[in-house]
Amino acid sequence: MNWTQYRPGQRAGHYESFYQRGNHPTEPRAFWIRYTVFSPEGMPESAIGELWAVHFDGTTGRHVVAKEEHPIADCHFSPDSFGARIDGSVLEPGALRGEARGTDGRIGWDLTYKGSEPPLLLLPPRMYTGGFPKAKSLVGLPLATYSGTLTVDGETVDIDGWTGSQNHNWGSRHTDHYAFGQVAGFDGEPDTFLEIVTGRTRVAGPVMTPKVTFLVLRHHDREYQLSSLGRALRAKGDFGYFYWDFASSDEAVAIRGRFTAAPADFVGLNYYNPPGGIKHCLNTKIGRCDLQITNKATGRVERLTASDRALMEILTDDRDHGVPIRA
Repeated sequence: MNWTQYRPGQRAGHYESFYQRGNHPTEPRAFWIRYTVFSPEGMPESAIGELWAVHFDGTTGRHVVAKEEHPIADCHFSPDSFGARIDGSVLEPGALRGEARGTDGRIGWDLTYKGSEPPLLLLPPRMYTGGFPKAKSLVGLPLATYSGTLTVDGETVDIDGWTGSQNHNWGSRHTDHYAFGQVAGFDGEPDTFLEIVTGRTRVAGPVMTPKVTFLVLRHHDREYQLSSLGRALRAKGDFGYFYWDFASSDEAVAIRGRFTAAPADFVGLNYYNPPGGIKHCLNTKIGRCDLQITNKATGRVERLTASDRALMEILTDDRDHGVPIRA
């Protein structure tokens, strides 16, 4: 499932992204690099490759965004191995290198990454082959460690032991309204990994499904998979532009938490939707996550915090969020 699902020439609309993200070990700085194929529904000849790069710098408040679009003929997304190429920018097992230039800035990268964690599935395995949901997501390598360099508007940024993940998502349409979050290491708990989404989608006209929340937590050598459809429907998830409260549980554990980030921590991005239209994505990699884990058998409560290394995205059709769209 970590290989490309897109097939050249397919008439069904499709988007698919392989993205890498990493956080500085101690400072509110992060990168996000994304190799994407986008094919509009019914128009396979208009398919393109999108190359994205963002450098978040919470120490200065200056975030740089770069995006390029290339004809699909100048791209290759491998269907039988892990890898992608957009023009001269390459993603392969353990390494990525390239450059993106946009009206907002220029970012180059020459990075290697490694890790030993098994892949993480956010959805139940059967949902990856069915028609629901329309959007799929997995973490190919949680707790990946990155080394190398970024070049941000001509300035070299050394990447030495930054922690993040290699990720892959795809589908025939974007979930209409969602909050997505990930934490690759909490303060004092560097091996704890959280992946979560709360979303709802349109079923007919203005009618939307109820919110569902899928959650997977790896903590102290145990994986809590709160991801069955029944649990996702019973879970709680409430989010706005810059906050997100959630809670889910099973027979063994109750997990609740909150993501927050200041408006200045976000960049706004345009996401093309295969059926048509554009979604706004409010995107940060330097947010905060507070998590509470309750062991139902012992009553023990643990409280974890990721103070400035949480990934948080809000996808919306609204245009009143106040975050400038940068690409």
